[in-house]
Amino acid sequence: MTINDKPVSVLLIDDDEINNFISIKLIKKALLNTEIMACLNGKFAIEQLSDIQRKDPAKMPDYILLDINMPIMNGWEFLDEFKRLNIDPQGKSKIYIISSSVFSNDINKAKSYPLVKDFISKPLNVEKIKELFEVGAHN
Repeated sequence: MTINDKPVSVLLIDDDEINNFISIKLIKKALLNTEIMACLNGKFAIEQLSDIQRKDPAKMPDYILLDINMPIMNGWEFLDEFKRLNIDPQGKSKIYIISSSVFSNDINKAKSYPLVKDFISKPLNVEKIKELFEVGAHN
């Protein structure tokens, strides 16, 4: 019996479907045992997470990969709402901002949120993903 019997669950929040498709392929390549869910905006993700929290908090995703620039509810609004609704009181989900933004104010803003573990620049690649999940596994 190995330690990684339970799949790593990942929630991807990004409005770019092509990007999601690529990210999912990369995550599956980097990690063999994963469950990945994708939401195209923050509002939809908040609804999904609130639902999970209400029904079975143990099923909260291990990782949330969050884009900043999205319609309806962007990454910052998602973080504010996530905190306001106290969606993950146990702190099970590790949140990473994944963005193509290179603006230092976005990077600094991401780091100002206690909920955010790190800021990762797009495009993702297998190495970055492995690094992310290895680091996450030890924290």
